[in-house]
Amino acid sequence: MLSWKIGNVKVTRIVEMELPIPYNPQFTFLKEATPEALSEMKWLYPHFVTPDGTMILSIHALAVEAPGLKLVVDTCIGNDKARGMLRGEKLQTSFLQHMKEIGFGREEVNVVVCTHLHVDHVGWNTMLQNGKWVPTFPKARYLIGREEYAYWKSVDEAEQKEILADSVQPIFEAGLAQEVDMNHRISPEISLIPTTGHTPGHVSVMIESGGETAVITGDMMHHPCQIAHAEWSPPFDSDKEAGIATRKAMIKDWADKPVLVIGTHFATPTAGHIKKDGASYRFEV
Repeated sequence: MLSWKIGNVKVTRIVEMELPIPYNPQFTFLKEATPEALSEMKWLYPHFVTPDGTMILSIHALAVEAPGLKLVVDTCIGNDKARGMLRGEKLQTSFLQHMKEIGFGREEVNVVVCTHLHVDHVGWNTMLQNGKWVPTFPKARYLIGREEYAYWKSVDEAEQKEILADSVQPIFEAGLAQEVDMNHRISPEISLIPTTGHTPGHVSVMIESGGETAVITGDMMHHPCQIAHAEWSPPFDSDKEAGIATRKAMIKDWADKPVLVIGTHFATPTAGHIKKDGASYRFEV
């Protein structure tokens, strides 16, 4: 499992699944990201794009160990949940076993953060036990963005209602949820920062320890090609223009600085630094 040290903080990636996305004009994940357009960014190869132009994404959680804290950032899709992005299939992975292997057993985690409330970021909030959805991490505080939660409660969309019902509402019913602002500080080393656009209350996670800095992106960007093309937006961004503005601002702010950028959907090696590249930017791993 990949891991990184940021001062006194350790971040470990727990992969649930890799997701190859071949270019398909009928499925516009990033419609501008044609094989020809991607081939102009040589630095994307071989890690993030295959020779035939297939983009590689990863669905993973980040286990963050800081002084006095075991934090999980984003909890993937989860087992036993039939989701549209899986064409109705239910995952059966060894995710919890992998968590346990790095010292993040179910009862050892004390904080969970969801950067936003989409399907692949809340799934392991809960698990199926005796036919009922129960909190996966029974001793954790689950930090739920106040604006994010209010927005999704108001959305009348069948699958999103199901996601809230099986992956978010049981957390509230168990008394483990804490609604927080977008700039909430979790610990002396770790805080949330607003990165809205993908969703109305989207946040990223900033880590600052021992003079070192890292950021866990969430879905403010999905693929490293958006570092060079911040204007490329997936159709499921709630506010396309806000998402573009956020990416441009964050990329400019982090470029050519010792800020380790850990992409929530970036394939192996997942983390790197943003570098100025002429009039654009590149991701250096």
